[in-house]
Amino acid sequence: MVEAREIKPIETTFELIEIIKSAVPEMYKRKKIHPATKTFQALRITVNDEIESLREGLARGFNRVSSGGKIAVISFHSIEDRIVKRFFKEKGVRKEGRLINKKPVTPDEDEIEKNIASRSAKLRVIEKI
Repeated sequence: MVEAREIKPIETTFELIEIIKSAVPEMYKRKKIHPATKTFQALRITVNDEIESLREGLARGFNRVSSGGKIAVISFHSIEDRIVKRFFKEKGVRKEGRLINKKPVTPDEDEIEKNIASRSAKLRVIEKI
């Protein structure tokens, strides 16, 4: 990518896609997910400060829900899921919440066939004590 920028500035997403495709080993190009997907996802997560927003949203949401109330979170990325999992686990350890499902609920093959975007979805639920 640095070499490409030395030749000319990267001005469009299409140029960035071509640079990424040229840098990715062949074995990764044969996967279902486009080689540039993770790069664009990382850029979006960083630019929008999504990780901090998720942490803040979980804390605020948990504080606002009444005892006996439930919070359900659907994550689509492993980083997001790890944050939700740790937050829920911490609330369980502190006896502030009770996990409704030990393992996340994931889509079955039928759901994925009907809605390809659901393939990475994980649903976690906690009840406030």
